[in-house]
Amino acid sequence: MTSLTLVRRIKARPSIVFDAITRPEGMVYWYGPDAGPVLAAESDPRVGGRFRVRFRTLDGSEHACGGEYLEMTQSRLAMSWRWEGGAEDPGESRLEITLRPIPEGTELTLTHSRLHDAESAHGHETGWTGALDKLERHFSH
Repeated sequence: MTSLTLVRRIKARPSIVFDAITRPEGMVYWYGPDAGPVLAAESDPRVGGRFRVRFRTLDGSEHACGGEYLEMTQSRLAMSWRWEGGAEDPGESRLEITLRPIPEGTELTLTHSRLHDAESAHGHETGWTGALDKLERHFSH
């Protein structure tokens, strides 16, 4: 098992970033590794609630993932994570996101742990980097 951690500075208050990462109307702006569209986003943002996202990448392939919210405060989220079907699904992993107020807005730290192997960690790092780039751009104007 392996993990990765990414840190970003987002130009929005933590409460606004929290909504963007937990509410379907916000999730559609940033999920997915590239400029491909989010096709569906569902979320029940409470401990025990579930989320699911389906997106299409620029190469035309579709991917779906989901999980359960395990911990939730305005400054920290923990959730299970699992890809739906195919070779992408090596089993369940864990995603944690912390939001810390800073003068420019929010410092977001994303940690994806319990990943199957180094190859999976590399793929997820590439995907999360693209997704966080989109989240950062969404709040930069």
